[in-house]
Amino acid sequence: MTSVAQPPSSSTELTVVQVTVSDPRVRPLLRELGDEYSTRYGKDAHAELARYPDEEFTRSHGGVLLLALERDEPVAGGAFRRYDATTAELKRIWTHSAHRRRGLARRVVAELEHEASARGYRRIYLTTGPRQPEARGLYLATGYTPLFDTSADPETIGPLPFEKHLPAEART
Repeated sequence: MTSVAQPPSSSTELTVVQVTVSDPRVRPLLRELGDEYSTRYGKDAHAELARYPDEEFTRSHGGVLLLALERDEPVAGGAFRRYDATTAELKRIWTHSAHRRRGLARRVVAELEHEASARGYRRIYLTTGPRQPEARGLYLATGYTPLFDTSADPETIGPLPFEKHLPAEART
């Protein structure tokens, strides 16, 4: 378990924990992500969340699922799965709808990068939907390289791929 202090403006501590998909604290993440995707893309996106078997987000399969807890309540989370032998793929980056605009997604991404590096991954890959400008902005702001033409209309591209190479000195 990793504990990350809140910004100076808050006295609340944020605790980041590794969990399994079956942990009841993961339900808000899956529910809100499914609802958000369905709203933005006009279809039942809950099936997309079920696309990968839960075990892909476990240590034994090269993955992880993290939740950021505040007062023991999930406020943000995210996961990665093994993409290939040297690459982790970020999935399910989420901030609770009542806790947005606090930098929590950045912190979750940083925790995932640290964990991926500690496990020997050298690269992170991810895709986000064309109707998720907040996610696109997050990845650009946190040093991810877009693998698409950023001047093109995102709707003409489909899923927007990004990558980030992890610094060698960060790997343990």
